[in-house]
Amino acid sequence: MIRRERLYATLEGDFVVFLVGMRINAWWKIHKWWPVAQAMPRMLKELMEQPELGMLGGELWGGRTTILVQYWRSKEHLLAYAKNKEAQHLPAWKAFNTKVGTSGDVGIWHETYLISKGGYENIYGNMPPFGLGKVGTLHPATGGGVSARDRFKAEGKPT
Repeated sequence: MIRRERLYATLEGDFVVFLVGMRINAWWKIHKWWPVAQAMPRMLKELMEQPELGMLGGELWGGRTTILVQYWRSKEHLLAYAKNKEAQHLPAWKAFNTKVGTSGDVGIWHETYLISKGGYENIYGNMPPFGLGKVGTLHPATGGGVSARDRFKAEGKPT
């Protein structure tokens, strides 16, 4: 549902923004990139069904280069999931290294950002809940939330 107003989002406490994706370098080698592309939906399903693992939510864009923006409760949750032998990630990582390795056919990447109070700001206008606005708390961008400077000060409640 589109929210026809200016809003900003806050999330109480520290959190992690994790960007992850893949790049198809040899599109004709479907047998190389298709298994990599199929691994992420399995991980996302697992993470959404088990919120105790620490992923709060995310947004995914596809194409030759895919990007998934994820929000995590903590770096400890993210690192624990990456090393969890019972979870989907570790087998997918091992399969990538075995089947693709350094062939150059498929690229993978990630970036991790630790976010603290005063270290983020956002604005949403005429948007459905999206990104941090989907996992955090939305507030009207009025009063103490009008300017980017004021939104940088917010955490968990309007200023």
